[in-house]
Amino acid sequence: MANPGELEDDDADLVTAIPPQETATPALPARVLAATTLATGALTACGGGGSDASPAPTPTPIPAEPVSDAQAARFLLHAQFSATDADIAAVRAQGYSAWLEQQFNAPMGTSGWDWLTTNGYGTVDANKYYDSSAPGDYMIWQQLMSAPDAVRKRAALALSEFFVVSLTGINFTWRGHGMAQYWDILASNAFGNYRKLLEDVTLNAAMGNFLNTRGNKKENSSGRQPDENYAREVMQLFSIGLNELNLDGTEKRDAQGNKRESYTASDVSNLARVFTGYDFDQSQNVDTIVDGSRRIPSTAFTRLPMSLKESDHSTLAASFLGTTIPAGTPGAPALRTALDTLFNHPNVGPFLGRQMIQRLITSNPSPAYVARVAAAFNNNGAGVRGDLKAMFRAIFLDDEARNASGLSQALFGKLREPMLRLVQWGRTFGLTSTAGTWRIGDLSNPATQLGQSPLRSPSVFNFFRPGYVPPSSALASGQSVAPEFQLVSESSVGGYLNYMQNVIQNGINSDLKPAYTNELALVTNATALVNRLNLLLCAGQLSSATLTLIVNALNATAVSATSSASVKLNQVAAAVLLVMASAEYLAQK
Repeated sequence: MANPGELEDDDADLVTAIPPQETATPALPARVLAATTLATGALTACGGGGSDASPAPTPTPIPAEPVSDAQAARFLLHAQFSATDADIAAVRAQGYSAWLEQQFNAPMGTSGWDWLTTNGYGTVDANKYYDSSAPGDYMIWQQLMSAPDAVRKRAALALSEFFVVSLTGINFTWRGHGMAQYWDILASNAFGNYRKLLEDVTLNAAMGNFLNTRGNKKENSSGRQPDENYAREVMQLFSIGLNELNLDGTEKRDAQGNKRESYTASDVSNLARVFTGYDFDQSQNVDTIVDGSRRIPSTAFTRLPMSLKESDHSTLAASFLGTTIPAGTPGAPALRTALDTLFNHPNVGPFLGRQMIQRLITSNPSPAYVARVAAAFNNNGAGVRGDLKAMFRAIFLDDEARNASGLSQALFGKLREPMLRLVQWGRTFGLTSTAGTWRIGDLSNPATQLGQSPLRSPSVFNFFRPGYVPPSSALASGQSVAPEFQLVSESSVGGYLNYMQNVIQNGINSDLKPAYTNELALVTNATALVNRLNLLLCAGQLSSATLTLIVNALNATAVSATSSASVKLNQVAAAVLLVMASAEYLAQK
């Protein structure tokens, strides 16, 4: 079970970075040492400035259509995981808005739950998938690396860092399938309505296990009280946040200049009564006997919302956030009232919108940008509140995201998350799983792997806090936040470089190999090769100095048309590694 703690002040965002692990970092080859030097500039290349003003919201300006491949690639790297030649051509031909609308309306690919079942991960056999987290890892990497609806999956991944459930923090039979169903909820609702997503998340089996809603019972005469875990986190993290907000995301203040808290301890204890009486729905399960005696349920319950046992539901009145649910109200209408109250709170638009901008565009959006996105959440133009498609459209098409001025602002942008770097590499260079099993595991170890793995947050507070400021840094002096830097340490920098050096060269285990078809065709021309990588990986944002540095490093090794296949692969791998280690790649604009 997750241990979310009792954090009640966002100042905790400013404390310290996650400490480096004690594991020694392996020695780095010369080319990787050079890459480390390139990466050191990323700290000052991330973040984003913004005015402290709180202007009234204005409609999102319609961006100018892309006039270059680099502009199209930049848009693609915001809206999905990668930029291919075909994607760039499509964006340039259709324009940002039309291309995005097409992606919004594209059918959802094979769900994670169905993929696990189709590939045999729902079978009770000697592999004991029923008692393993590994299938959950395979599922999410397959979804991120190869699903056709990449914009939907990118939005779902951003939502997974807001509505956090971690595979590391759940423990029940078929937890891989449970995690897959949670992912499918995020993906299927990514362009739907926040109100439905909030309800689906609340009743999901994995969330029930993660934040103790499952088995939560009403108060009794012995002094038992409802567990408050979900009640606290649904307010603090999944809807309204700690403090009251203006539409532009700035905090409201009282007459003395103090922050105004969004909720109280009484709100938490009262709301907790609503989330009582729920447990896994076992109505469709068929048990299988293993090892001669142990009865293992089927995967069916992982796909069903939790069911309500009315006798375990609290009958006390519940007063919270200015709403009172009368005593004796049955569980289902009580839940509807509670979720409606959260949904209609004025904080939701700016609280959710700002964090989605942070995950997708820039760490420090201006208040005006936040206000435009929050306004789209509040009203999609047709009087509908909570339309996530309208919110994401506003995020991707806002002038602050699309305007080229951000490229010249030292503090605009964000550090690319390690898991996004790996997914971008896989999609860009045609990574495939020969067996179709996508057995990529937990890559959370910072000393030897990525230091991050999707759906593997260490706690309900995500991999990093939205208000994190790297201590003793240039960003700290101006209080510019850089959330992803909470993952950065001496161990994680070396671990990422060493891991990627091996993966780029050899693939991931014997089954998963990249193609590098177009890159190998350019291998004898270092300049052309690096220019292509600059476009696809960096949207053309590498400086001339960095381009020259990488080209010169490649030209130190002679490669000709008659060179062996291994020599050519080495050259391409070196080029990809040097680009993916550079500061201008790590700091996405």
